[in-house]
Amino acid sequence: MKAVILAGGRGTRLAPYTYVFPKPMMPVGDKAILEILLRQMKRSGVNKVILTVGHLAHLIQSFFQDGQQFDLEITYSYETKPLGTSGPLALIPNLDKTFLVSNGDVLTLLDIEDFLAFHRQQGGICTLAVHQHQLHIDLGVVQQNDDDFSVTGYIEKPTLDYKVSMGMYIFEPRVLDYIPKDEYLDFPDLVHKLLAAGEKVIGYPFNGYWMDLGNPEDYAQANRDFEKMRAQFLPGE
Repeated sequence: MKAVILAGGRGTRLAPYTYVFPKPMMPVGDKAILEILLRQMKRSGVNKVILTVGHLAHLIQSFFQDGQQFDLEITYSYETKPLGTSGPLALIPNLDKTFLVSNGDVLTLLDIEDFLAFHRQQGGICTLAVHQHQLHIDLGVVQQNDDDFSVTGYIEKPTLDYKVSMGMYIFEPRVLDYIPKDEYLDFPDLVHKLLAAGEKVIGYPFNGYWMDLGNPEDYAQANRDFEKMRAQFLPGE
């Protein structure tokens, strides 16, 4: 199975570290987050990986090279300009079978084989991994009628439940028909295009461990979690 890993972003929320260091190479424990992801993919049956690179691409290629050290075949697709989270897929040749796409900064215990089986069972053009998330608002939330300013409700310190994208997807090759070449396209916009065209988009519910390394607080937490749960992330290491 082929996997595409999006590794070309600037990682601005982790600045200033990412001014000189590509975000997928940020260390978690003693390994780059991208290395952990690659090792997990290999265990799940992935044998070919395409890294879409842009920002500090030479550092990523120098470290991961052709993937031989991970028993993977790694190739690179270069962005000469930012193309978003879906646009880079249009530059990659030979995505002619079901393929996995992942952000390059995801720390998770998601079972990729189960994810793939779910996708095939549901029969959609695209399946995205979704995680139940809670947001606690430590304030009183006022509900108000905008016409006459009357208060219609008051909720003290509510907790909101919602589902978020984990940054991992499985695509059928025909999804590429919706991605224009050399144009900027983010994943939410691609989903809207697919839905407008009547395509079936599926959400794979996952309630296990997942952390996006998007900000310093989550990055620090991911490092603490990795040290405690290392054997779960990299079993048999």
